[in-house]
Amino acid sequence: MRPQTAPDAAAEIGSATPCPPRSGRDGPRDSRAAAQQRHGPSRGMLRGLMPHARPFLWRHRRPLLLLGACSLMESGQTFLLGICLARALDEGFLAEKPAAGLAWLAVAAASILLVGPVLRGVFAQLSGLVEPLRDGLVRRAVGGALRRAVADPARAARVERAAVSRLTQQTEIARDSFAGLVLTVRSFLFTAVGALAGMFTLAPELLVVVVPPMLLGLVLFLLTLAPMAAAQRRFLDADEAFADRAGVLRGRLRDLAACGIAGTAVDASRGLIDEAAASTRSLARWTAARTLALGVAGQLPIVLLLVATPWLSDRGVTTGALMGALAYLVQSLLPALQALMTAVGSAGSRLVVVLDRFVSAEEGGADEEEPGRAESGDSGPPVRPAQGLAPAVWCRGVRMSYGAGTPPLVEGFGLTVEAGERIAVVGPSGIGKSTLAHVLSGLHAPDEGAVRLAGRPVAGRSPRELARMRVLLPQQGYVFAGSVRENLAQLEPGAEDDRIARAAAALHLEPLVDRLGGLDGDVDPGTLSAGERQALCLVRAYVSPAPLLILDESTCHLDPAAEAQAEEALAARPNTTLIVVAHRLSSALRADRILVLDGTGTAFGTHDSLLRDSPLYRDLAGLWNASG
Repeated sequence: MRPQTAPDAAAEIGSATPCPPRSGRDGPRDSRAAAQQRHGPSRGMLRGLMPHARPFLWRHRRPLLLLGACSLMESGQTFLLGICLARALDEGFLAEKPAAGLAWLAVAAASILLVGPVLRGVFAQLSGLVEPLRDGLVRRAVGGALRRAVADPARAARVERAAVSRLTQQTEIARDSFAGLVLTVRSFLFTAVGALAGMFTLAPELLVVVVPPMLLGLVLFLLTLAPMAAAQRRFLDADEAFADRAGVLRGRLRDLAACGIAGTAVDASRGLIDEAAASTRSLARWTAARTLALGVAGQLPIVLLLVATPWLSDRGVTTGALMGALAYLVQSLLPALQALMTAVGSAGSRLVVVLDRFVSAEEGGADEEEPGRAESGDSGPPVRPAQGLAPAVWCRGVRMSYGAGTPPLVEGFGLTVEAGERIAVVGPSGIGKSTLAHVLSGLHAPDEGAVRLAGRPVAGRSPRELARMRVLLPQQGYVFAGSVRENLAQLEPGAEDDRIARAAAALHLEPLVDRLGGLDGDVDPGTLSAGERQALCLVRAYVSPAPLLILDESTCHLDPAAEAQAEEALAARPNTTLIVVAHRLSSALRADRILVLDGTGTAFGTHDSLLRDSPLYRDLAGLWNASG
């Protein structure tokens, strides 16, 4: 977020906006566990993709069936290879009939000519699967980017960067990976059918020796898929986060230098590099495990076949049959199996990760729940909304962080605040209370999720529209040189003097207004204390037409009695919902319900229920009591 000028801040929140947070009070928290929560196992990705994969394959079942029909000829060629070699040895050369042996070899050579028409038909049908996939991904990327940009113009630049990546690199990764995977799976399936059928025809005992080590290697390989896909996703996430972080920092160099947080930005970037390195090392470890699985599946069957030769000979297996089985393994089955394992381990994992990112980007901003549903973990009594009124604040699936690549402050967060409620937000320093206030007010866009005020989305609204919906008062009260009237009526320029006077009276601030010379008196910000500036901002919020007031420690410079008067007056204002980021226990006690942020989750309920159910809230209450 760029530091705002005074006019910008006045239009949006009626007070000055500080520089971006430093590490310490509201700085990023280093938590690898939080970062890893974003990387679900490949099984979860596959479950998420299956509802999309099945309709796609059904719609394109014709090229899929034709692809299988073309590949049947490949099974025939594989079958003839070993059979012809076995017959050439047993009925030809070993039987001292070289002409018969050469004839069988000629048949094997002629069968190779079958591969040409097969490949031509395969590639003709492959395009009927691959190109529709790529076209669908392009449509999804473009449509999703346009919808998100229209819904939230403030994030249009970020949306554009992600959309360009999906339209170029990621769609091509998906297209090439899908094509290679289809070719490899098809080749293995039909090669395996021909080879295993040939071994069974030569001697069923051959399958007893060859099949178990192949299955063992395949099982070992399958066990590596889930962690490899997770590591691949970690790497892609880290790479995208670093690119996004670099783009953001490039446009904010002056702001970072002016606020003195260049070092913090550099430290955050180092964390992204460390995460990418860690994911690369993880990939290397699982690649080594996959290499072992390839060795078991690719070499162990040959070794066992040679070792078992005496046993097979005793059971009547001929020399030709042994050589035919060896040809099946070396020339057909094992190369196809190794190609399959390599393709699934690399192209398959990339395809799953990339498709999952497309689906997540499409569904991440969708409002899957309707306003009014209770959040999990709400231990307080249910609050019934007024008849016909939408919740004052509603959000679902919200993810917040300090910037690209930093661990999330909250993830999957949901909240419903009914019209007329008074809510307190508490938590340790630096946990993200101010960031949450900014997100709920529409000042900052969440990384993910949706926020609505009075049933209307905040995304994409102008500062003027937002000012009619809510008032956000930060800790530092902003007043400007001008008349008292202009300062107090800043958010409602047409307010009459009687309305302003009633607001000052409700907050017991007539003495301050009189001391400044009445409504026509001049305001010199430099002569006012921090508490007096906060008091004037509270009157300004009272005069505002906005039904939602968010106080982000905006009474911290008032004494407890004045703070209590101010909160009671604002809560008693007609049709007002009040959210207070509390710095004293008394503010939490006055609230209808309390939201506790603890970095790993949230708790939401009354003071009594939270004392019973939330260890963090008990600790905070104890600290407040101990400090008086």
